[in-house]
Amino acid sequence: MFFILLKKELFIEFRTREVILSMFIFGLSIILAFAFTTNVSRAIVVNYAPGMFWIMILFVSALGVHRSFSYEKNFDAFSMLISAPIDRGIIYLSKWISGAIFLTIMELIIIVPFFKFLLLDLPSDLILFISTMILVNLAIMSVAILVSGIVMRANLSEVLVPILFFPLVSPVIIAATKISSGILAEDPYQLWQFWLLIIASIIVIFVLAGYTLFDFITEE
Repeated sequence: MFFILLKKELFIEFRTREVILSMFIFGLSIILAFAFTTNVSRAIVVNYAPGMFWIMILFVSALGVHRSFSYEKNFDAFSMLISAPIDRGIIYLSKWISGAIFLTIMELIIIVPFFKFLLLDLPSDLILFISTMILVNLAIMSVAILVSGIVMRANLSEVLVPILFFPLVSPVIIAATKISSGILAEDPYQLWQFWLLIIASIIVIFVLAGYTLFDFITEE
């Protein structure tokens, strides 16, 4: 059942491309704002680039996850989904994985323009950077899906999502910035492994909470 729901999430998105396209356009606009309004030395840009990248991803992920839920809410599809005789925790898991996939695809598209517009070199160990990026995406989406499920039926859900999401996900963004800074500076793994453990811990905590509580937070 998990793979059927995951296939459904991926099929809907790749057919409409609404979430990825909106995330990409929003992310590109942030990159252009950074590139054309920043008039500082390259050394300063290098120091702040990881933080700018993950702040961009923070806003983009909030937009993407809200559009994903609002699409089902507008067509009343989510009510039919949760009324099916399946474990609602599996719904959370399918949305979590699909959200991480969408976010990773968007990042792979936008990572080159980000570094090129800021006149920076791509990470020397690009595979390591992308691998940690995927892990961070899993952490971000584990928080985002849970928050979106909680506020989905609220009248002002588009306002409540960032209010609840940003404070909860801030440790992930801080840890991701530290990890990315270490990779770009080619620091030894031992200097940023602590932040990697924080990311892994957040994934475990929120995935377990989401799987366990999704049945209650989606109760009609």
